[in-house]
Amino acid sequence: MARRIDPSSDRNSGSGAHKKQKGAKNNKTFSGKSKVKPLSETYLPTKQDILTFITENPDRAAKRDIAKAFNLKGDARIYLKDILRELADDGQVEKRAKRLSRPNSLPPIAALTITSRDSDGGLVGRPIEWSGDTAAPLVLLRRTNKDKGPTVGVGDQILAKIFANSDKGGLPYTGRVIKKLEKRDNAILGVIRQLQSGEYRLEPVNRKQTEVSITAEFLNGAEAGDLVEVIPHQKSRFGLPQGKVEQVIGSIGSEKALSMIAIHEYEIPHIFTEKAMEQAENAKPATMSHREDWRSLPLVTIDPADAKDYDDAVFAEADTDPANPGGFVIVVAIADVSYYVQHGSALDHEAQKRGNSVYFPDRVVPMLPERISNDLCSLREGVDRPAMAVRIIIGADGRKRSHSFHRIMMRSVARLAYQQAQAAIDGALDEKTERVIDISLKPLWSAYAALKKARDKREPLELDLPEKKLILDDQGQVLKVIVPDRLDAHKLIEEFMIQANVAAAEVLEAKNQPLIYRIHDVPSLAKQESLRDFLKTLEISLARGAELRPGQFNGILSRVKGTDHEELVNQVVLRSQSQAEYNTENIGHFGLNLRHYAHFTSPIRRYADLIVHRALIRALNLGPDGLSNDEVGELPAIALNISQTERRAMLAERETTDRLIAHHLAEQVGNEFQARVQGVTKAGLFVTLATYGADGFIPISTLGREYYHYDEAGHSVAGERSGKGYRLGDSVEVRLVEAQPVAGALRFEMLTEPRLLPASLQSHHKATKFSRKTGKSRTGGPAKGKPSHISRKSKR
Repeated sequence: MARRIDPSSDRNSGSGAHKKQKGAKNNKTFSGKSKVKPLSETYLPTKQDILTFITENPDRAAKRDIAKAFNLKGDARIYLKDILRELADDGQVEKRAKRLSRPNSLPPIAALTITSRDSDGGLVGRPIEWSGDTAAPLVLLRRTNKDKGPTVGVGDQILAKIFANSDKGGLPYTGRVIKKLEKRDNAILGVIRQLQSGEYRLEPVNRKQTEVSITAEFLNGAEAGDLVEVIPHQKSRFGLPQGKVEQVIGSIGSEKALSMIAIHEYEIPHIFTEKAMEQAENAKPATMSHREDWRSLPLVTIDPADAKDYDDAVFAEADTDPANPGGFVIVVAIADVSYYVQHGSALDHEAQKRGNSVYFPDRVVPMLPERISNDLCSLREGVDRPAMAVRIIIGADGRKRSHSFHRIMMRSVARLAYQQAQAAIDGALDEKTERVIDISLKPLWSAYAALKKARDKREPLELDLPEKKLILDDQGQVLKVIVPDRLDAHKLIEEFMIQANVAAAEVLEAKNQPLIYRIHDVPSLAKQESLRDFLKTLEISLARGAELRPGQFNGILSRVKGTDHEELVNQVVLRSQSQAEYNTENIGHFGLNLRHYAHFTSPIRRYADLIVHRALIRALNLGPDGLSNDEVGELPAIALNISQTERRAMLAERETTDRLIAHHLAEQVGNEFQARVQGVTKAGLFVTLATYGADGFIPISTLGREYYHYDEAGHSVAGERSGKGYRLGDSVEVRLVEAQPVAGALRFEMLTEPRLLPASLQSHHKATKFSRKTGKSRTGGPAKGKPSHISRKSKR
């Protein structure tokens, strides 16, 4: 029930709310009478009212929606803001994008696995991903005669619209099926082993799957030690299913096989349908219809030396407008993928299913067939290619003054590698760069110098974490691991792409065109507090209260630059950040420190960018193939799907790199390596080898004979008797004990003696030691539970 606030109550008497009300001109009509009731006469919702509304309306629970639902105006909104803050402080609500939600609740759209039926035959689903601290909630799927959605059953994965269930005694949520997600066949990936009896057995890579018995007639040419796909076809009398080899991928000793493990483990679609391939092969080059002719503009592509597709080209020149002295005109042209991949086509279905290309060290699983990505949409030198281009005018200070989008036909004048372009600017010209140094490269670097001024003033998050790259030989064997130099050429292209992405988001917002944003939320309060505790151990403070800005993190990183703690602090700051994602609700991009941001520049490899291209075509009337009405309604579901496929790709790429390095190091068991502690847990230490960038594990039970305590805030472990231990960022020497290529796991033993930890961690150690011996804390209360140290087995 709503309540009326007493004007003499503490909440109102000290807030200054009445002063604002009394002098607010906007709250009076022309006759001078107040349009808004005084706060003392306004009925306000209770906390329970607000919680009920948020629970029942998860898709419209922004502060503005709540104010509108309860007809709160003027000073009543100040009261609402206070109540929402109290609810957040109490842990009863949390913020997701711009909406408020209850903790441990499902979002308005969720991916579910249908797990069972209820007693009435209704389908029941469970979220595929669940990060709450309670059991994942169940969802009853409702279907009416008006529903035109797909037919689904137990075992299917779906996207569903989620509703709070008002029926007492029922499941907490009901849902309506939006889309049936692609379901894999029953193929099992594993390694063939031959038993002493002569029989063959499949050992699945996924240890949750059952072994399969295979008779010689169904080996299909496979040999013991081969990585294969097997289709189970019947149960054997001994209980194990029997199967036949469907595909021989190769010897498990081959690195090529290791990336296939990730492809199967993460169910990454890697074979295009016949219809999609047919559409790609039959596609014809684009015409000039609905296009401007920009083929005389000296655009260049600058990419990695080993790139196979070139989907972005750049150009810059001094602005001749007298009103913009020292300014520049820059152009970013992006391959017009939307011309070839139309909504609802087989190609579009395949692209949306993949969500993005996946880049393994030994192969690429593309979002689109090579006929599209490496041919028709590749901005090849000297070849006419369709593109979407943005023309941006910037001032001498690098700030954007205006922008416009165009659908064009272009012709690249040069395909350059990053190192090649950088060498030309540094004075080492070759035959190709000599042709374009004056018309293309020098103007590009001059424009970048201006953009850099604006970037430095904007202060995006500047983490210094060099990325390692595996170099393979012709047989796919790891030769070495390198850290490529980060050149100004890389930074130039990155900044040009950021400007284009910002322009795309801004123009679509101005046209009130629904779109998918690239968002990055501020670090959660829990992660902020964890970072704050860690920085205390280095005598570095992170202010509380005011909203965090990337510049505050940069100040911390600058403070440790060049010190022994530099890499450590960069890692911890990275771990404190939220994960970027796609969403139809804009909350800005914290890391880049931008209010408006969308992905526009890579439609060959990201479905999000393809959607933004279609939105621009629709909003600016650039052709008949813009975003459809059906797609507009599907945008929230698409955003959720591509956020999940992006995370899937990241995990698959990372694990494949781990497997490749584990395979490479398998013959070096017993060797000693220099390493750095990159993670500290109750179970032990994660270390990264300096030479290879490989990650491995040291179980805490192998560190020494004394009991080791884990300090989460200090990211360290310390011996109970000595107080000596190890902490995040320590340089150590380790010995390789075990390498498991299929699992991508390395196990080490510590060779470096533990050292005395900083005073702040010492005090923690002493307090913990006191608690273990006396059973009481220093305050006299009962001690917390005994710290656990994990057995030798651990999961990465």
